[in-house]
Amino acid sequence: MIKILHNASCWLPLTQTWMYTQLKYLPEGFRAQVACQVTENLDQFGDVEAIYCLQERVSPLGYLMRRALRKAGLRRSLCWLKKPILVFKPDIIHSHFGNIGWSALPEITNGIPHVVTFYGYDLSGLPGGDPRWNARYKELFDKVSRVFCEGPHMAECIQKLGCIQEKIHVQRLGIRLDHIPYKPREWDGTEPLRVLLAGTFTEKKGLPYALAALGRLAKEVRLEVTVIGDARESEADQAEKKKILRAIEEGGLSDKVTLLGYQTHSAFFDEAYKHHIFLSPSVTAESGDTEGGAPVTIIEMAATGMPVISTKHCDIPGVILDGQTGLLADERDVDGLYGRLLWLAENPGKWRRMLDKGREHLEANFDARKQGLKLAEKYAQLIKEGF
Repeated sequence: MIKILHNASCWLPLTQTWMYTQLKYLPEGFRAQVACQVTENLDQFGDVEAIYCLQERVSPLGYLMRRALRKAGLRRSLCWLKKPILVFKPDIIHSHFGNIGWSALPEITNGIPHVVTFYGYDLSGLPGGDPRWNARYKELFDKVSRVFCEGPHMAECIQKLGCIQEKIHVQRLGIRLDHIPYKPREWDGTEPLRVLLAGTFTEKKGLPYALAALGRLAKEVRLEVTVIGDARESEADQAEKKKILRAIEEGGLSDKVTLLGYQTHSAFFDEAYKHHIFLSPSVTAESGDTEGGAPVTIIEMAATGMPVISTKHCDIPGVILDGQTGLLADERDVDGLYGRLLWLAENPGKWRRMLDKGREHLEANFDARKQGLKLAEKYAQLIKEGF
């Protein structure tokens, strides 16, 4: 029995369901527990063997003091790892996000193998906004046993940050295909073309470009547009929300767009099956922040049988094969997005072949059970090599 302690800041935001999938789809012979600072959405993601939450184990004053010290940069240690390491005695610690992995280093002092998965902001946004992370990541790469990432583009970025190639392993984020019914969309032109957008209102999601393209399409095709997501409290996200609302107004979409805010994972899928097209045009933000790999929402929406339009960004071209399983435009290319939307509107009879090939591609490369087996193999190999 190999015991894995998953290390995360929060278990579990609605936008990070892929972390839950990695844990739940490990095969027999593996036990997994979670150590974190705070918890949320436990009604959806609380069915794990054990969750050690710092906020629930210390006094409110003690928790606030620890949090303040970390935010002020006066304390690096995560604080929530020490006790579960002693009690659970894990064979491997798996940190989620590079910055969390670096912060965990002082706690991992007894030779336990340590693996870290990078996801996006930690890879691009942090080093771009604070050069101290370049030195911190070099320390992490020197001490960590393995670094996991979503695809070859991400692997190349990690190597450029200073990690030796031998430590970098591609581990795709699988989705629960056994829980996602395949319902290939059809559209005969007699009803509105329903387009779904989803994501946190950050610059890298490219939502204003999507809405600008939809504003052009609305002059030729009857549309209904749904946007799932909202802005966080940061000044940058609030500014992006204003851009999104302005794009809706300037595109003449005010009576065609429904803003649903954040939704549960199940509600997201309920909405998905009501729509014809998923539009998700990720871009590289001015800060340097990127998707890193590919948004899991793209994988999930393609799996439902919905045509996906996205961009040639990071590892997205490995998920959506342009012209074969979906359509890709260049980043920030409103004309390109409009052209691909128009092609789908004019060629609904050609959707099915693309959708069937897309589901086959996902079943071969992004199935959670298969990826769980591959992750288990990586864990077992790590133990075998004695790292």
